[in-house]
Amino acid sequence: MSNLRLDAKQATQFVEQIFNGYGFSKRNSSLIAASLIDADLRGITSHGIQRLSMYDRKIQAKYIMPDAIWRIINQTETSLLVDANQTMGQLVSIFTMNEIIEKAQSHGIAVGVVKNSNHFGAAGYYARMAAKKGLIGIAATNSNPLLVPPNAREPFLGSNPLAFAFPTKKDPFVFDAATSTVSLGKIEVLLKNNQKIPGEWAVDGNYQQQSDPQTILDDLSRDNRIGGILPLGGLREDNSNYKGLGNAMIIECLTAILAQGSISADLGNKNHDLSHFFLALDPSLFGSLDETENNLSQMLTRMRHMSHLSEEPITLPGDKEIHAYEENQVKGIAIDQRTFDELNVIANRLDVPNLRNFDAVKG
Repeated sequence: MSNLRLDAKQATQFVEQIFNGYGFSKRNSSLIAASLIDADLRGITSHGIQRLSMYDRKIQAKYIMPDAIWRIINQTETSLLVDANQTMGQLVSIFTMNEIIEKAQSHGIAVGVVKNSNHFGAAGYYARMAAKKGLIGIAATNSNPLLVPPNAREPFLGSNPLAFAFPTKKDPFVFDAATSTVSLGKIEVLLKNNQKIPGEWAVDGNYQQQSDPQTILDDLSRDNRIGGILPLGGLREDNSNYKGLGNAMIIECLTAILAQGSISADLGNKNHDLSHFFLALDPSLFGSLDETENNLSQMLTRMRHMSHLSEEPITLPGDKEIHAYEENQVKGIAIDQRTFDELNVIANRLDVPNLRNFDAVKG
């Protein structure tokens, strides 16, 4: 069976049942499922349902605690510091972003920082939450070490993604990207589809370009990690890789350093203490929200309709996700055979109806 697709509603129900089987409440299982399937609907398969295998390992190892209760360490009218207490990153992130949205609606701007957390999925999900309320949203996180600084033999920083969302008259403008060339999830997707790593994405312990995803994943899973993923800009300074490195360092400052959590270099197989950063800003502080949204909408339209060289349209950040969302609502979310099999193993262990029972599976 290949080129599988799952109906989004049934896939959501499946994920809810999986997390409920782990011991999460029905409400929390629903929140987690919604965030994962949203990523798949937007074509971000690296952060969607295929991530269940990773969460499964972490839950079994008790790195993620289904019954964990996060706590607010400190807050003001415009700030929030939260200890996630090893809960799912999605849950504490949704809570924190909702809290700072309320603060920003009252006071114009608010920042939330989280420590002692886990992988939170796609950063754009949280930035988009703010944009849906007419606010500018920013979300970022550090991660386990996988980014190899220029000329280094081992990783030090995480993929350290940043997401930015700004409301418009229709779909918000959303930019969501790792500060490494790609996320680790993209390497996993390549492996599952029997594809090589293209371009200047990854290096071995001798800072030589590496194209085998299995080798990179194995090297990054060791206690003594070697090699890894390159920063934006790839191998060389003349391709501006120092800019990618600098951006990753900024995210490290806004997350681990600001939260007084663990930096990426100190995270690993036995230490799970990820940190997140969230910001919500009311653009009406600076003028009419209606005019601001109109201005951005007009700018995006002008850019998309610029004169261009080929028959392909000009594509702006976020456009592919918008189109994928519309298409996948109808066609269903894509899933590779390996992920399909992995999820069925998990479902059988948790005594949850597996994907073979779904009439939505298509070959």
